[in-house]
Amino acid sequence: MFTGLHTHRQALAAGVKVHGATVHVVTTALDNGPIVIQGAVPVLEGDTEEALAARVLAVEHRIYPQAVRWFLEDRVVFASDAVVQVRGSGVSSDSMIAPRDPK
Repeated sequence: MFTGLHTHRQALAAGVKVHGATVHVVTTALDNGPIVIQGAVPVLEGDTEEALAARVLAVEHRIYPQAVRWFLEDRVVFASDAVVQVRGSGVSSDSMIAPRDPK
């Protein structure tokens, strides 16, 4: 959603409820290739750019190795020029709902 530099700043300025990271296939267009995997974190009230960036980084440390593993295991399927699927990903739904209840 927020391409290029300062994505966390852009997310905070836009007032979104979730933000995250995407691993996608590299194309000639910036941040525009078919998506392999995404991870999301909540944007919390009072978040700073640094705090949000730290939560997103933790997600990146989970999804990047997973994407590499899927490619190495030959599980990535290019269903079309724009759609990537993963055999045996363990994901049964494409939905996510936010925000969660406060603790």
